Amino acid sequence: MKLRDFRFGWRMLAGEPVYSLVVLGGLSIGLAAALLLFSYVRYSWGYNAQVPDVDRVYVIKQRYNVDSLSPWFDQAPLFLREVAAATPGVEAATAYLPARPDAMGLTVRVGAQLSRLNGLTVLPGFATMLGLRTVRGDLEEALAKPEGIAVTEAAARRLFGTVDAQGATMQVEGKLLQVMAIVETPASNTTVPFEMLTGVNSLIVDEEVRKQIVTGEQGWWGKLLVRTRPDAPLQPVADALQAAVDRHPSQHTHPPEVMQRLAGRKVLDVVLSPLREAYFDQQVGGNYISQPGPRGNRAVVAGLGAVGLLILVLAAINYANLAAVRLLRRQREIAMRKVLGASVRQIVLQLLAESMLVAMFAAVSGLLLAWAASPVFARLMDRELESMLTPWNLGLALALGLLLGAATAIYPAWLALRVRPAQALAGKADAEMAHSASLRRSLTVFQTAAAMGLAGVTMAVVWQTAFALKASPGFDPSRLLIVDLPEAVRYSKTAQGFMAALRAQPGIEGVAISEDAVGRQKTSWVRDLKRPGGASAVMDMKSVSANFFTLYGVAPLAGRLFDASLDKEDDAVPLILNAMAARELGFSSPAEALGQTLLFTGFDNKVVHKRVIGIAPDLRFRSLRDAPRATAYELWTAGATLTVRAASLPDAERTVRGLWPGYFPNAMPSIQPAAAIQQANYDEEARVSRLLAAASCVALGIAAFGSYVMAARSVQRRAKEFVLRKLHGARRRDIGLLLARDFGALVLMAAVLALPLAALGIERYLAGYVERAPVGWWTIAGALAATALVVCMAVVRHAILAMQAKPADALRL
Repeated sequence: MKLRDFRFGWRMLAGEPVYSLVVLGGLSIGLAAALLLFSYVRYSWGYNAQVPDVDRVYVIKQRYNVDSLSPWFDQAPLFLREVAAATPGVEAATAYLPARPDAMGLTVRVGAQLSRLNGLTVLPGFATMLGLRTVRGDLEEALAKPEGIAVTEAAARRLFGTVDAQGATMQVEGKLLQVMAIVETPASNTTVPFEMLTGVNSLIVDEEVRKQIVTGEQGWWGKLLVRTRPDAPLQPVADALQAAVDRHPSQHTHPPEVMQRLAGRKVLDVVLSPLREAYFDQQVGGNYISQPGPRGNRAVVAGLGAVGLLILVLAAINYANLAAVRLLRRQREIAMRKVLGASVRQIVLQLLAESMLVAMFAAVSGLLLAWAASPVFARLMDRELESMLTPWNLGLALALGLLLGAATAIYPAWLALRVRPAQALAGKADAEMAHSASLRRSLTVFQTAAAMGLAGVTMAVVWQTAFALKASPGFDPSRLLIVDLPEAVRYSKTAQGFMAALRAQPGIEGVAISEDAVGRQKTSWVRDLKRPGGASAVMDMKSVSANFFTLYGVAPLAGRLFDASLDKEDDAVPLILNAMAARELGFSSPAEALGQTLLFTGFDNKVVHKRVIGIAPDLRFRSLRDAPRATAYELWTAGATLTVRAASLPDAERTVRGLWPGYFPNAMPSIQPAAAIQQANYDEEARVSRLLAAASCVALGIAAFGSYVMAARSVQRRAKEFVLRKLHGARRRDIGLLLARDFGALVLMAAVLALPLAALGIERYLAGYVERAPVGWWTIAGALAATALVVCMAVVRHAILAMQAKPADALRL
């Protein structure tokens, strides 16, 4: 291939500007969509890749088997750190905890400015394990001194306006701390994010917490990382950790009925899970200590990569079809070149040069389109994606351009080689072989089938997401506002004063206390309840104030619910169950549980007698992906979550913000509508729905364009046939029906290919939900109807031209 081939190709493209713009536009949009999706896939698969020797780093996970429905936690008893460090085959072990439990958060003050920080309290070896690079100062000194802290470069800029913040001070919960080190900001695709680091000797670490972090003698949980030695077997390490857990006294305090229910299973299962795979570990649950953070679905990420590849293939097919139609108009030119002595190699290289030129222009413009769209795409995916203008993305765009150029040149080159000079120069320059037309039709069928299948799956995903977002939580959230306090109400005069002041404000109809908001799992715990001499069951425990059910507008299924006029706050005796809890305790009906006494073991291991006073309806504490749980409610005001009922939520939020500084000057308010908390469970589904909808529109647009090209070529090729039909009495509508039948058959063939696969994909997607939307077959029918409509709109113009064609004009051709 020589430079003159590209110059000739450039002149050909410049001579047909409309064709060139259409081709470049289609390929550029396809490449831009593919590059964005591929960048997200690469970002997701690259989680924790920046950790040195990440393939030898493991997270210690555990599952609490006393609760049969317990998830795995990426937390484990902290005493396992020393056990792991002393185990053969382990190179290093470290641990860390949030500087404040995730349920509380950490607020710092710099001057008059309050900010939230993601802080970690870390043990020795953490920095080495994660490969942290110190930019300024001494990280070891910062983590060793009580007043020392380390912050990331990004946090330093946000808090102090400069990276050169060494020596600066900030207040953390009334304690003055000094920045002694600045570390490089960790990559955004990490499952161990942080903005601030403190050591265990920090002023903000309580003495009891410090003791448990270091010794773990009471079995407190934390996050532990282990790096194994090269080629060391993993199973002996896991076995040593499990044995240490089994021997620990904290595992032998459960009552006999609990051990009997375990039926030989361990109280805690301990495993080592690769840190590289942590992002895709969706079995991990959250609790008061720490939430799992962003997690991805491996199948969804792979599916989005497949969608990107599919769009790229559809765009390439479109170009190949266009190039083939264009080549059919150039048959005389190709024939003349053959007659004048052009070799097969010269013709192929010429067509390859044209295709490569188009593809490289499309690669550059596609990369620029992706770069322009990347901020919107990053917000849509809720990820801090890297800039599109990186060496990796530049290389990917150019590689895709080269690949597309080579691949899309094959079909036109094959057609060019089969041009017969005698036939083309004899006046049949627009003749097309039957197998060539069949191949182009097959490619169009594939385009249409791909768009139809993607549209069907998208409709199901969108419908299920809409169903989940609208699912009733068991109460009307429209007038409820959730306010998270920095202190538990029962133990804080400040929190009690804030509540009293809030209740007294105009427009505030009531304020209730709970440990967490309904629909959120920041603070959750389970307990074993037992009937004297009878069955026992593990269930979620929800601690609420006496006016909780009244404020939420929830009525009992049987008996009565807590009532502020009848019940005393923090009374240890009254208990409310849901219907599932009553069944699991062995009652034949919910009503049978009323008045029954249950035994409850508190955190101090003392047995409390509780009496069931009512049965509550199910409230949606979990998403539609999770099975409902047995739940019990007790009166306890040690929660730090307030539910505010008000006639106007915006007015109520302004009231809360106005009162807040007078009670919590060193904390930032956290305020959300109750409906937003329910909807947050489906943020990932909502993002994927929007992305799939956009991808489906692109795919349908490409399919429409392919149908348009096919219709144009079909009408042009069959112009004389239509004339002869008219001369033999065919009416206009007969010609229209003939084209409708042809393209209807195309849509039908696409449906046969696509819809069974779409149905399978929909079923696999919905299998992840306990409660499904009534999808049925309408999404399949909707995809078929939408695709048929798009194809109809694409071919209607040429159908009208065929119906209006005059015999005299056609016979002159």
